[in-house]
Amino acid sequence: MISTTRLKETLPHRYPMLLVDRVTEIDPGVSLTAVKAVTCNEPWYAEVSDDADHAYPVSLLVESWCQSAGVLATWERISAEEREGLVMLFGSISGIEVHGRALPGSLIEHRVRHVRSVGTTLIFEGESLLDGEPLLTIGSIVITMRPGGDLPAPDAASSDNSPEEGELTRA
Repeated sequence: MISTTRLKETLPHRYPMLLVDRVTEIDPGVSLTAVKAVTCNEPWYAEVSDDADHAYPVSLLVESWCQSAGVLATWERISAEEREGLVMLFGSISGIEVHGRALPGSLIEHRVRHVRSVGTTLIFEGESLLDGEPLLTIGSIVITMRPGGDLPAPDAASSDNSPEEGELTRA
């Protein structure tokens, strides 16, 4: 079992965006099982009225699964010293299927499998389960690590960060 302390050493996320509570199983370079406990005390529920739908946001469910994949991507592959200054980038995600809803009180189990590596780019697949039933399926996700210094800095002079006329943009 991997504790929250070790997760914080592996992932850069912190409250409220650290969305993995515990890793229960890991086979480095092969697979990982992690859990996320949904509670009504999470900040995204702060403004939700008592009679509103309290389903856990799908975007956060996907983010939580991706953070689990990020743990597997770096576990025993990249040391803490090597991770310093690196940024984890998610290149693409496909084959997403949402099968149900998680509510406060739910314990979500993320299962991540490493499919393939091409250099520093890794491909994963998996699912999230709720009470043993499929909640989310991820067909594939692509992750890579790059030095933060290699990434372009946002243009501070432009308040909306939109390109000037004739300026090329990165896709």
